[in-house]
Amino acid sequence: MPAYVIGNFFIFSLINAFTPGPGNILALNTVTNYGYKKGRPLFLGIFAGYYVVQILCAVFVFGLSSFLPGVLGVMKYIGAAYILFLAVHIAVSKLPEEDAEASASFLKGFLLQFVNVKIYLFGITALTGYVTDYSTSFWVLCGFELVIATIGSIATMTWVGMGLLIQTWYRKYFRAINIILALTLLECVVSILFS
Repeated sequence: MPAYVIGNFFIFSLINAFTPGPGNILALNTVTNYGYKKGRPLFLGIFAGYYVVQILCAVFVFGLSSFLPGVLGVMKYIGAAYILFLAVHIAVSKLPEEDAEASASFLKGFLLQFVNVKIYLFGITALTGYVTDYSTSFWVLCGFELVIATIGSIATMTWVGMGLLIQTWYRKYFRAINIILALTLLECVVSILFS
């Protein structure tokens, strides 16, 4: 796999993981409302759910490559379209509304990831856009998904650790940050379509 493809995979992964999503916003909300100790079960649930969902994405993509290999070529374009959608969405998005959560349980964090469409699309798009042109080995796919889940968990932990600091900084500069992120995602789309 060429270095520029791996680089674009990491750019895509970092942008997806660190931008606001259900897990990051819930983690930020929980730490600001309950503190780290009371929120820890929820954070652990988010992390565990992230890893399980990414392994499911690897199984899905491996199944496609084994039983319907022609579909992967189409998935590459669907993935590029999804990244383009993310770029536009990030560029025009408004600041997220924050609602305090009533509880901070492991199960709530774990189950959130199973309904978090963002991470399913994230995992499948990353594999079909960057990895499957070079390998469809189950273990390679799982390895990349574990990297994605680790980056996602680090991102969520960053939101937890920074708490209000990130929220204040992001709110102050969110438009400029979102435009830069959107432009970077557009470069990822170009690399998927023309690699």
